[in-house]
This record gives sequence, C-alpha cells and structure tokens, in this order.
Amino acid sequence: MNKQIFITLSVCLVIVSCKQLTKATDFITQPTAKEIYARDFEDTDVVFNTWTKNFEVSKNDSLKINLPYLEQVQLHSTNLQSYSYNINLSEGELFNLQIESDVDSIQFFSELFKIEGDSITSFKSLIKSKPNETNMAVPIKESATYKLIIQPEIYASTKASLKIFTSPTYYFPVAGKTSKAIQSFWGASRDGGKRSHKGVDIFAERGTPVIAAVDGYVSSTGNKGLGGKQVWLRDGLFGASLYYAHLDSIATQSGKKVKIGDTLGFVGNTGNAKYTPPHLHFGIYKGYNGAVNPLPFIKNAEIPETDNLFVAITPKAIIKNSVANIRIGPSSKFDKITQLKRNDTITVLGKQDDWLHIKTGDGQKAFVFKTLTQSLP
Repeated sequence: MNKQIFITLSVCLVIVSCKQLTKATDFITQPTAKEIYARDFEDTDVVFNTWTKNFEVSKNDSLKINLPYLEQVQLHSTNLQSYSYNINLSEGELFNLQIESDVDSIQFFSELFKIEGDSITSFKSLIKSKPNETNMAVPIKESATYKLIIQPEIYASTKASLKIFTSPTYYFPVAGKTSKAIQSFWGASRDGGKRSHKGVDIFAERGTPVIAAVDGYVSSTGNKGLGGKQVWLRDGLFGASLYYAHLDSIATQSGKKVKIGDTLGFVGNTGNAKYTPPHLHFGIYKGYNGAVNPLPFIKNAEIPETDNLFVAITPKAIIKNSVANIRIGPSSKFDKITQLKRNDTITVLGKQDDWLHIKTGDGQKAFVFKTLTQSLP
C-alpha cells in the first residue's frame, strides 16, 4: 500500500514538474497560440494532420478583398475550413483583424504573411496569433500584397464575424480635423507639371493647432524656402521625419521631446502658400528613400459595421441559374475564375453583403452573387 502511495506521489510530482518546466520554457520561447494548441494532438492524428494541411493549402488560394471588409460565417463541426485572403496594404497603415464569435471558448488561429517573389511565390510570416488573443493589429512598414489566413479550431461549431480593416499609425496632425479636411493629395501636379506634390494639404482655420502625430523629438524649426514657417519632427516608430509647413507661427523648439497631441505650431499660409487659404502641408521623409505618401499614415479608419454580427448560414447550396460566374473577390469588378452550371453543388463558407464565399465541388474557393444560388435544406 505504501509503495502504491509512493508511486502515485512520484507520478504527480513528475507531472507538476513537467507543467512548471513547460511554463518556464514558454516564458522564454513565447510559443504561438497554434503551437500550444498542437500539444493536445499526436503526430499520427489523422484529423489534426488534415487540419494542418488545409492551412498550408490555403496559401495557394487566390481570393482578394478590398478593405474595409466584414464577413459573417457559420462554422460546422464536420468541416475543417480555413479562410484565406490576399490584401493590398500600404506603408503607414495599421492592419486590423477583429474576430467575434457567439461562443467565446472557440479559438481562431490567424497568421499574416507578406507575399514575396516574382516567378516563385514565397510567404514571409509577419505575425501569428498569440495565446488568448483573437484580434490582431500590425503596423505595415512596406507597401505590398499580404496574405491573411484565419483557421478555427478543430470541430468548431459557432457563428462568427470577421472584421478586417486599416487604421492610421499616426495621430491626425491638425487638432479637431479628420482626413476629410485633406484637399490636395500626394502626387498632384505643381508648377505646371515641373514637380509633384510631396505630401498632403490639410485645410483649417488660421490659428488651428498643429500637433505631434507621434511621440518623438523636434529635429529643427525655421522660416525658409517653399515651406515658410516649418517644424521637422523625428519619429521613433518608423524612423521617419515629419514635415509641418506653411505655419502661421511655431510653438516649439529644436531638440524638444514631444508626445502625441503636443502643439507644434498653428495653421497658416506662409512660404509659397501666401496666396492660398490657410492649411498645413504635411509630409513624411524616410532617409535615402525620400518622401513617401503620408495619407495611409493619417487616414481615418473605416470600421465595417452591421446590425447583426451573427447570422445563420446554410452550409450547402446549388446554382439555380443556367450559369453563374464565380470570382476571386466579392464584387463584379473582380476577375472571373470560371462558371458554374445549374444544380452544381457548392459549400457556403461565409457571407459578405450580397456575395457568398464558397467552395466548389472540386475544392476551388471563390465568391458568387447570392441571388444566383439556392440554399439546400
């Protein structure tokens, strides 16, 4: 009896020690949510291996979406679906993914890749879901095409919504204004086409405070050249220099550390803007790369909304028209992949406004206009 008690206690101590060791190791290695989830499965588990393979296959999906985007989905325990989208993102944007589910305990595993290569496509992983985190916010440091893959846990059964949108990485540089106040944009012709606009012009009443769009320090101030009264702010996030020009007056000094929202000066029309209404010329310069388009850094977010986040979606449907075009994105502006014929069966993965996100009988993922389909009981 004592020997049995000793063995039992020994096993318990080993289990506790292993758990403590795992926690200590996790603290150092910072495993992703998916890596932790995978510990519950054996390497020989057929379902788990199929689920893992589906994620890899999703990298080859060609679906495209424009932001902001909201898709309503209904997951069924018999499916091992993943959701994959190609998205064009611009330097300076903050990429956002928000997933809401009517069952809080369901896990979603997401990963954002940068698509690289010309003849041979490769995927550079930028960020993966962290433990106990469903949402994602990623500063975009290079304009490119990115791939987002979202994969629910095995046997997930729930209604959910996928919100994908961008927001600015910088605070808007004119107090009380939004990006609607921008009236002249990057690349606009100047001096009869001799040069192009290297920033954006934000119009506001004379004397409106111009504020720090990011934490940093003032690298220089002055009254010179085309910009007139101006402030240069050095940013620690992107390593960029922010240019505030045509100020009526300056309210800071070189070398001063500033926080987001600190007043740097006031809107005016000095320099070569003396014959135009008061406005701030706002530019961003990045070392040897020169000026970059500042709009993605400050454009206000457009967050997709709906009255009902969770909707019932019938998993099977058929094509009811003689033919139906299926496309790479949820709009008739996206390229057609192919056509389906009447009574072809499709699996419905989700709904985006009047479009269905589908999988065809041969495994092709696409979008089809909802009115061309009929739900099966």
